[in-house]
Amino acid sequence: MSSFVVQVDKGQEVLTTIQAEVTSRGTSYASIVLIGAVQEATVSVMPKGDPLGDILTDYVAPFEITGTGEVTQGKVHLHVAMGGEGVTVVGHLHRAVVADWFVRAYVSPVG
Repeated sequence: MSSFVVQVDKGQEVLTTIQAEVTSRGTSYASIVLIGAVQEATVSVMPKGDPLGDILTDYVAPFEITGTGEVTQGKVHLHVAMGGEGVTVVGHLHRAVVADWFVRAYVSPVG
C-alpha cells in the first residue's frame, strides 16, 4: 500500500474529506500528518476530573493548523495544534472548515 495525499480545498470540511478518501481507498489502518489553514474548527479536550469526558469548543477565526492522527478500523482520528491571532488551541479535532487556504493530509497505510 502506497502513501497518498488528501487535498482539502476551500469550502470543504477536513475530517469529512479525509474520511471519504480513506473509505474510497479501503484503508483500514494508517498514520496521518496534516498541515494547512482553516477558518472554523471544533476541538475538544478532557476535563481535569473526567478523562472520559469531552469539553468541545467552537472557534471561528483563521488558524494555522498542524496535526497527527490515525486510521483505525477505517475511521479517521486526529489531534491538532492550531494557532491564530492571540490564541493557541490543541486537542481532538471534531470538525474544521477550510476558507482561504487549504489543508493537506499525508496518509501512510500500515499493516
